[in-house]
Amino acid sequence: MSEPDPGTNQPLVLMFGGTFDPVHNGHLRSALELTQVLPVRAVHLIPCQIPPHRDQPGASAEQRLAMLQLAVKNEPLLQADDRELKRPGPSWSVDTLSSLRQQYGAEQPLAMVLGWDAFMGLPDWSRNEELLDLAHLIVLTRPGQMSDASEALCGLLENHELKPGEQLNAVPFGRILRLSLPSAMQVSATYIRRLLGQQASARYLLPDAVIEFIRSHRLYQ
Repeated sequence: MSEPDPGTNQPLVLMFGGTFDPVHNGHLRSALELTQVLPVRAVHLIPCQIPPHRDQPGASAEQRLAMLQLAVKNEPLLQADDRELKRPGPSWSVDTLSSLRQQYGAEQPLAMVLGWDAFMGLPDWSRNEELLDLAHLIVLTRPGQMSDASEALCGLLENHELKPGEQLNAVPFGRILRLSLPSAMQVSATYIRRLLGQQASARYLLPDAVIEFIRSHRLYQ
């Protein structure tokens, strides 16, 4: 891996991917808090077309994108991004990061946001060795969630974790930041789908506009 050149401390561009089936307040609050604790230019919330490591979504790609657009329409730093929906085949993160890198250029500080559980599975990801050549990794953790990392991940953290006093946006790629967000909301899309399937209310777990979309399209019933 090449060592990144020092950057110009530009605000970060963040990639926040997921199935968003449906998008909920845990996703949205995490995305918003990232813009409050880090210098951020934009957060690209990117629904995946075909998730490589999980079951197929209950809502269509178009419906998941529409719900995401409704959820972020009043937040200027949060963008509903359909680039993975336009790409055939599995939604590999390395391809999405490559697309964002092409869009913003070589010097733009770029980071992918993922949870600790996803980070623990990183050695199984497609072309995982290329990720840090394209972007930083921001690993969201919660109290009590930190389990023992594999030897490979420990080595990755030792070589790339952000050191005290360093700024993530000082270089365009190649660093890992473990971060606990203030609210650490624990909201599960699986639980929301279960509620909706039982005709129970999911209010306050996701935006009202998303609830109305789900109701009008009779999703998850």
